[in-house]
Amino acid sequence: MTSNLVHIGCGAGFAGDRKDAGGPIVDTLATRNGPKYLIFETLAERTLALAQKQKRKDPAKGYSPFLEAYVRPVLERCLEHGIRIVSNFGAANPVGGAQKILEIASELGCRTPRVAVVSGDDLLTVMDEAEIRAHRTIEGLPIGDGIFAANTYIGARPIAEALAGGADIVVVGRTTDPALVLGPLIHEFGWAEDDWDALAAGTLAGHLLECGAQVTGAYFADPGFKDVPDLAHVGFPVASITSDGAIKVTKADKTGGAVSPASVKEQILYEMHDPSAYLTADVVLDITAVSVSAEAENVVAVSGAKGKPRPDTLKTTVSFDGGWLGEAEISYAGPNALARAELARDVIRERCMESGSNAEYRFDIIGLSSTFDGGGGAYPDRVTPAPDGDFRVRAAVSCHSREVAEDLADEVLSLYCSGPAGGGGFRRNITAQIHTASILVDRNRLTPSVSYCGAEV
Repeated sequence: MTSNLVHIGCGAGFAGDRKDAGGPIVDTLATRNGPKYLIFETLAERTLALAQKQKRKDPAKGYSPFLEAYVRPVLERCLEHGIRIVSNFGAANPVGGAQKILEIASELGCRTPRVAVVSGDDLLTVMDEAEIRAHRTIEGLPIGDGIFAANTYIGARPIAEALAGGADIVVVGRTTDPALVLGPLIHEFGWAEDDWDALAAGTLAGHLLECGAQVTGAYFADPGFKDVPDLAHVGFPVASITSDGAIKVTKADKTGGAVSPASVKEQILYEMHDPSAYLTADVVLDITAVSVSAEAENVVAVSGAKGKPRPDTLKTTVSFDGGWLGEAEISYAGPNALARAELARDVIRERCMESGSNAEYRFDIIGLSSTFDGGGGAYPDRVTPAPDGDFRVRAAVSCHSREVAEDLADEVLSLYCSGPAGGGGFRRNITAQIHTASILVDRNRLTPSVSYCGAEV
């Protein structure tokens, strides 16, 4: 054990999160005594599937396209202040991500970091498609043809091992999101594999941090009900955790946002199906006895997490070909705009139905109804349409043929001269789709490993 207090900040809650969030986190951590870590959580399920596709096109790619945007602004200061970075921005190619970090360090002229790579989440290296397909789908769609990725959520132990090996930066692919925080805590506190309550506390800390600014007021904000100051400059979270599992959550110094018992409770419950059994690779977390209290302005204390033995299986996301999505939009505004938009929608719908395709179509009028009506076109009871308003017709199709998707977009385009008066602002988008399914696999089938590059110990 090296310290009784560890400080961990989060610089991103998903790939695409704010690129400048890490700076204030580093400034804040630099003022703290004791072990300090900066995490970036950048992997959604489809994010990794897209990364696998990129790697197939270019074996040097496949790590997060946001890696450089997050690392470059803070790398030199992290190395200077002993702030170790842990992230899943390795995505489908952790080795490639590590090499990119070394390239950035060289360009910045800072010391060469020791970078650890955690491997072993790729199920396709130990199972063929037939064996994967034989597993029962617990979430998502039935597994279809064309499996191109199957990545398993591994736990925090390999991250702790990487840190014990002297890594300044740990690059992982698919791991549980809380493991990015739990790994450093296992390393610093020496928590045993069956110290379930401690592992539960570390997992809860990770769950609080993993979504970035969600716990500091972003996503929480709802004007008039849950007001948050200076949301434009919302600070990302920093947590201090003790060896007995007590957590204090705050945000980066001199930033906007708010950390309150309400914002913390919302984040605790985020994506938690069963509060008494939140399954992770390292422990089953029970939050039913957790206590949340305000310690000071923007400082909230959290304690009372309980743990149960980890599951024998690990969740795996299987990605496979999902066909095509075709989308197209056109606007109608001014006098009698709603009637013209409705006529445009009806024209497209009729022509699509006459095409003979059995693809799944959807038709919306944005500005009237595009979320609650299920695409059927009926007005919600409480809606009173403004006939002279500003409306945008949207048509979409999910299909297995790019040609069908293109045909839909062409039908919307044709409204310029073959539809109601005054259509304008046409846009179209045709994209290949990825479908995913979740399965549970025997954890003993995967053996994560750690390798290093860059500086020697």
